[in-house]
Amino acid sequence: MATEAVTKSIYLPEPATILNVEQMTQTENLFELKLNNGRELGHKPGQFIELSIMGIGEAPISVSSSPTKEGSFELVVRKVGRVTGALHSLTAGSEVGIRGPFGTNFPAYDLEGKDILFVGGGIGLVPLRSFINYVLDNRKNYGRVIILFGARNPAERLFPAELAEWAKREDVEFFETVDRADESWTGNVGVITTLFPKVEIDPLSTVCAIVGPPVMYKFVVIELRERKIPYENIYLSLERRMKCGVGKCGHCQIQDLYVCKDGPVFRFSDIQEYKEAI
Repeated sequence: MATEAVTKSIYLPEPATILNVEQMTQTENLFELKLNNGRELGHKPGQFIELSIMGIGEAPISVSSSPTKEGSFELVVRKVGRVTGALHSLTAGSEVGIRGPFGTNFPAYDLEGKDILFVGGGIGLVPLRSFINYVLDNRKNYGRVIILFGARNPAERLFPAELAEWAKREDVEFFETVDRADESWTGNVGVITTLFPKVEIDPLSTVCAIVGPPVMYKFVVIELRERKIPYENIYLSLERRMKCGVGKCGHCQIQDLYVCKDGPVFRFSDIQEYKEAI
């Protein structure tokens, strides 16, 4: 007698185990996890998951590792509420629930052959890192790789070891800035748009991926437009409270868009008329 395949519910969390926890800043920890059933997460760059802790609740979190990483996946979580606070108290071996991955993604495959300009601000580097490392793991498939990263101060820089590796690579053009320096900082000081004069961009072959605080987007898009990059070649990830993750609860709605389902990654040409978007 034939049996029907069981379809996994989008509302039912899968158990996952924390493999490792690493403190990155005073407020952010890096968590490495694996699904208990042994399958890969199967995400694409820019997507997010819903992470749940029994008896506490659920929160949307961007996946930070590249799909090319096998056997586990990584999340960087800022301690800002009940769920994230509870997650920060967990250690290796603890179990959590995972739903997803959800949402749209940076179209990495479609952008092969293009120059990629990455612009990351603060914790926006978390989802952007997934795309960056995917491109670097498939480096021969892309043109120039340019990374601009800005943090509020040196103490809030994420993935410092990886930033140093990117800066050393001959096939990567890496530029970094902080809003406010301390006595240890010898690099550029200023908002992220102060890095643009350091880079020559070919508007006909360049695609830009932007992730950062909403206040950053307007000024970065202005810089890109001055350099003649078409709006359809600008991708950005919007940050909203994506409570359900599947377009049902309405918490992340912007007019007729649901950021969790229609985004979080959008082509700027598709949302430029949505004044609430950026």
